[in-house]
Amino acid sequence: MSELFSLNNKRVLITGSTRGIGLLLAQGLAEHGAEIIIHGTKQRVAEEIAQQLTEKTRAKTHAVAFDVTDSQAVRDAIEQIENNIGSINVLINNAGIQRRHPFCEFPEQEFDDIISVNQKAVFIISQAVAKYMVLRQSGKIINIGSMQSELGRDTITPYAASKGAVKMLTRGMCVELARYNIQVNGIAPGYFKTELTKPLVENKEFSDWLCKRTPAARWGNPEELIGAAIFLASKASDFVNGHLLFVDGGMLAAV
Repeated sequence: MSELFSLNNKRVLITGSTRGIGLLLAQGLAEHGAEIIIHGTKQRVAEEIAQQLTEKTRAKTHAVAFDVTDSQAVRDAIEQIENNIGSINVLINNAGIQRRHPFCEFPEQEFDDIISVNQKAVFIISQAVAKYMVLRQSGKIINIGSMQSELGRDTITPYAASKGAVKMLTRGMCVELARYNIQVNGIAPGYFKTELTKPLVENKEFSDWLCKRTPAARWGNPEELIGAAIFLASKASDFVNGHLLFVDGGMLAAV
């Protein structure tokens, strides 16, 4: 069983991993044997986080910085990683943003920003990494979705649209890449206490509603996402493909 879930000799690139859920996943996977490539928008910050992660977990770490929405920057960065650091065995598309406005007042530029980071970046980064995985006939891609991959909510319609697209990107990539022994799956967190959800956590009315709406009757703790990531990054999920794993305390199952 330890071999089934082991991440030894797995090199993992996690986008948006200098903070939040990305950093948490980086730490959890590092503690289970993975070599981690920390990604951020600023090289200095990524290097500092990578160093802290090494000191905390003793894992081998690296740091890269690039704009996830810049196709050429993405291709250059992935080529540099493959040539100078080593093969990317696991890609976790975690980088994402959130904006909140009523639908009729949502600024078009902010809509474009959300789609670019949450949706387009998943496509261009996965495409760049998958080309190398196809040559090796091996790899795992994990896309971070959301409850909004299935459900809508006030003031975040563009976010829901982007995460719904991530679900279908995951399925489409599975169909095209499974023949090359590449597993493409997603993790869809429910409501977790993170930087993105801080306004909702601090809203007593919303928190009370959430606890009543969720069968587990509470917010999720970010650490509870680590197990899903280990499963989808390890040998244990070698015949799991095109799947969106909801980690939501039962919310999607309840009426």
